[in-house]
Amino acid sequence: AVGGFGLCGIPEALITALKDTGAKDLTCISNNAGVDGFGLGLLLETKQIKKMIASYVGENKEFERQFLNGELEVELTPQGTLAEKLRAGGAGIPAFFTQTGVGTLIAEDKEVREYHGKEYILEESLTADVALVKAYKADKAGNLIFRKTAQNFNPVCAMAGKISIAEVEEIVEIGELDPDAIHLPGIY
Repeated sequence: AVGGFGLCGIPEALITALKDTGAKDLTCISNNAGVDGFGLGLLLETKQIKKMIASYVGENKEFERQFLNGELEVELTPQGTLAEKLRAGGAGIPAFFTQTGVGTLIAEDKEVREYHGKEYILEESLTADVALVKAYKADKAGNLIFRKTAQNFNPVCAMAGKISIAEVEEIVEIGELDPDAIHLPGIY
């Protein structure tokens, strides 16, 4: 799972470090697939990603080329559903029902139930072996503060990861962060 929203708040250094490992056949969960030459686009250029689970992929020509040539498996997920799938996975919830996607291709092969006269589809939650996130500030216990739109997907990616690695701009001593300002506790 790779945090960020668009290109805002993406863990640039961690993506580059992952690229440099040469790891292949990766399944990446992220709000988007980066752009050519930046973000997850770097891993697409080296063909390290085999499957992309994302809500937006429209600015990456290499992504498009690989998908159209059958070189890349893609699972498009509505943005709010993707965020909830990650949050639920991090909370230990295996699945949940949502109205988003009812009556569309998103609902294909998914369980449908009616509640209070409305149809809902069952969505399975997501977890990741590793989560890469970008934060503004961390203390040495791993408590994180995100800046602006970097709050959108970074916390839920970290929650869903069995191991979370945070790239941060500043590290402070334990106790220096106001507990009310912490967006993600170090337990994740």
